[in-house]
Amino acid sequence: MAALSYLFSLSFLCFSLAAQALNNPDPKCSATNDHGSNLQVFHFYSPCSPFGPAKYARPPPWEEYVLQTLANDQSRLQFLASLAGVKKSIVPIASGRQIIQSPTYIVRAKIGTPPQTLLMAVDTSSDAAWVPCNGCVGCSSNVFNSLKSTTFKSIGCGAPQCKQAPNPSCLGSTCSFNVTYGGSTIASNLSQETFTLANDAVPAYTFGCIQKTTGSSVPPQGLLGLGRGPLSLLSQTQNLYQSTFSYCLPGYKSLNYSGSLRLGTVGQPIRIKYTPLLKNPRRSSLYYVNLNAIRVGRRIVDIPPAALAFNPTTGAGTVIDSGTVFTRLVTPAYEAVRNEFRRRVGRKLPVTSLGGFDTCYTAPIVVPTITFMFSGMNMTLPIENVVIRSTAGSTTCLAMAAAPDNVNSVLNVIANMQQQNHRVLIDVPNSRLGVARETCT
Repeated sequence: MAALSYLFSLSFLCFSLAAQALNNPDPKCSATNDHGSNLQVFHFYSPCSPFGPAKYARPPPWEEYVLQTLANDQSRLQFLASLAGVKKSIVPIASGRQIIQSPTYIVRAKIGTPPQTLLMAVDTSSDAAWVPCNGCVGCSSNVFNSLKSTTFKSIGCGAPQCKQAPNPSCLGSTCSFNVTYGGSTIASNLSQETFTLANDAVPAYTFGCIQKTTGSSVPPQGLLGLGRGPLSLLSQTQNLYQSTFSYCLPGYKSLNYSGSLRLGTVGQPIRIKYTPLLKNPRRSSLYYVNLNAIRVGRRIVDIPPAALAFNPTTGAGTVIDSGTVFTRLVTPAYEAVRNEFRRRVGRKLPVTSLGGFDTCYTAPIVVPTITFMFSGMNMTLPIENVVIRSTAGSTTCLAMAAAPDNVNSVLNVIANMQQQNHRVLIDVPNSRLGVARETCT
């Protein structure tokens, strides 16, 4: 109805302009200048326009014209966005430490019809979502009860989504899959259900309905994968959010949902610096970037180029990851950063260790800044992202460690503690990752 009204108004405006041109003595404005399918076009402020300067005592000032045009442009862009179906959704993020005693970041997700609320961990290095379901062995008491939802559906072995699942297999006619997460194993049935994030409902969302789990690494109320594989949120909502999202992670001690997951292109920060995203076919879900150097204080530390180089064959390189807690650097890179950190703090101060941290101090210290230098942008960490302090405040440790001696020994991981109070923007269509400081704690 609004479209019909718009067309009627446009037609009436064209008729009025034609009448005005007929009554205008200027021969350039005459309707006789229209031939066949060739019609004259007048600017809004043209002498031939009924809205032009002749209708005013004087033409509008240039500044007023520009400001008004800018305002009209903004309205026009909003109108075009509505036609294109561009969506945005802002989902609050909280630290799971204070709410569900989990070292993850969580969002509220409503699943099923009628909706059931679960506090799902967000993970940029995982694809398929999975939630504990009724009858699950080894799961927590907070489960999704598929029997109470009218929109729940199991996915058969012949469905195309079954081939996209990790390690798929068939249990009768139902597609199932198995994954390892941390030190845990998860067995799930591939299913479809309505997922609601903020006010956006995504029908027939493909996910894993957990039937059995072992170990303690599994987020107790499930996980929402933000990777770029075929079963990730990014891929399943491509038409809705244009494969674009950003997040701001609050500090661990934050008691509320002060962070945010911003889905879609609308409302993303304009003043933000970018670095190119790299693709690794062997680890296609991960967000690889080029880390060229690391600066401690004002000094760029001496790191062998091979320790930072991107290598799709070996999996080497640097990824931005929301699921890892503390940044891990390959051994040569970490040792270079650690040694310069110790030198800056003061070589006379005794160094102790605490758990996996090997650079701790029991005396007060002046913490130097650490800057990750990526292609196209630098990310300078505030002090609270560089060190971790004991509850009593008597011990301060460098909140980084060397990469573990396993398959990830060649991978640098910029983890969530170092990302806290930054807006991290993932723009897959333009193959770029942006970072800007933003307080969300």
